[in-house]
Amino acid sequence: MSKARDRVLDALDVETFLLCDTREEGMELGLALMKELGFDDVDVVFCEQGGPGVRIRLRAYLSRPGSDYPWTGQYDAGEAKIGG
Repeated sequence: MSKARDRVLDALDVETFLLCDTREEGMELGLALMKELGFDDVDVVFCEQGGPGVRIRLRAYLSRPGSDYPWTGQYDAGEAKIGG
C-alpha cells in the first residue's frame, strides 16, 4: 500500500498563525517550519501581520508543473519508462 503523500499530485498548503515581531520574521519562521516538516520546495502564498504575529499560508511542492511526475513513469529526460 502506498503512503498518502505518494498520492499528492502537486502541492500541500499549510496555514497557521505564528507568534513573531515582524512580517519578515514570520516568513522566516514559516519557511523554517516547513523545512522541519521535511519540505524543501516551499513558497509563501500569504503572510499578514496582525496582533502578536502573522497569519501565514505556505505551499510545499511535491511536484511542480512540468516536472517529471512519479506517477507517469517518466524520468529526467522526459522519456517514458517502458515495460515496468
